[in-house]
Amino acid sequence: MAVADLSQIVKAYDVRGVVPDQWDEPLAELFGAAFVQVTGARAIVVGHDMRPSSPGLSRAFARGATAQGVDVTEIGLCSTDQLYYASGALDLPGAMFTASHNPAQYNGIKMCRAGAAPVGQDTGLSEIRELAERWLESGAPEPVASPGTITARDTLDDYAAHLRSLVDLTSIRPLKVVVDAGNGMGGHTVPTVFAGLPLTLVPMYFELDGTFPNHEANPLDPANIVDLQKRVPEEGADLGIAFDGDADRCFVVDQNGDPVSPSAITALVAARELARHGGQGTVIHNLITSWTVPEVVKENGGTPVRTRVGHSFIKAEMARSGAIFGGEHSAHYYFKDFWNADTGMLAALHVLAALGGQDGPLSALVAQYDRYAGSGEINSTVDDQAARLAAIRAAYEPREDVTLDELDGLTVSAADWWFNVRPSNTEPLLRLNAEARDEATMARVRDEALAIIRA
Repeated sequence: MAVADLSQIVKAYDVRGVVPDQWDEPLAELFGAAFVQVTGARAIVVGHDMRPSSPGLSRAFARGATAQGVDVTEIGLCSTDQLYYASGALDLPGAMFTASHNPAQYNGIKMCRAGAAPVGQDTGLSEIRELAERWLESGAPEPVASPGTITARDTLDDYAAHLRSLVDLTSIRPLKVVVDAGNGMGGHTVPTVFAGLPLTLVPMYFELDGTFPNHEANPLDPANIVDLQKRVPEEGADLGIAFDGDADRCFVVDQNGDPVSPSAITALVAARELARHGGQGTVIHNLITSWTVPEVVKENGGTPVRTRVGHSFIKAEMARSGAIFGGEHSAHYYFKDFWNADTGMLAALHVLAALGGQDGPLSALVAQYDRYAGSGEINSTVDDQAARLAAIRAAYEPREDVTLDELDGLTVSAADWWFNVRPSNTEPLLRLNAEARDEATMARVRDEALAIIRA
């Protein structure tokens, strides 16, 4: 048999690929056995999203684990942050079956150690891949004499109660909120989390449907929030919230339907979390969030720490520095009080609490957290990522008025602007993000960089 190569589906942070072409239930079973060997677990927790292939893959993974003598708690349909909640609250390693915002034919596994600690390429994922590849050639490992058990457990109410214990919404003014779940797991979690709060909920696409009949469940793509942007002013709502497919990311629009940048949300939540922690603490932000974020953190007594992009880097830095909160430009928000894991739902509750705790509209509230002109992320397909990065370095390195750093890709910074160019891990792309003190400067800097990238 040819050498089994799983490099196409085992990514930097998770497993992801097309079902059944790239992976299937027999392979999921091997991943289950490999996961328990690498983590040394005696028991694990497993959950899944609403994709058609998710229940079967999830159960196969559980079979692979029980064959190695490990007990499995199945929490069934859940959001990714609900799986992290279960991993934290039950103190068990966990596996979530989801492909997040990918199209319907994809599925994947996000894995964590007990307490929701990430399993990435450097923290066990490469060993899991190596074991699975070996067993694909030599056959599955022998089952143990006394297999583990599979027990069902519902964690939705406990998850909702935990989140509500972290943000007090009981005394806010009544708010009307439109939520677009994109036929993803937000449709499962939002009604329980919002129950009994002073919120009038207008649900959109709450029917769980892993074929995504209305739009892709990726709110970072502007095409996917058009329906929400239209609906919020139509309803006279105070704001709109969109979740991605596994509901670990949330995206916010104001009362006019205008998008609120994830950097502004990061700054707003950072200010609230710092206030909750007595005006001190470390806040993590990745290197392409707005300059506003470290400014607001400092203004509120905190210490900003800049990291690479990607949740395994952020979670590792959260643990290392004891940070109270972390945010990314991609609308991932991480909380110390949530086992350093990311939860879009908790970020959404913070926004609701901030808005409902004062009388003005959301646009006015977030204006103080939106101080610069940003380009958003612009992708360019290139033949040679390294050569294009070298060309940018050559163009800017001689200049006295800029500094360069290579924490993640290449960041070029001046007194009143900066840009970052970084290669995609999975596609032949370079991603550009630029920001400046005004729109004209941002446009000039963006266009100069793009001219070199696309030369």
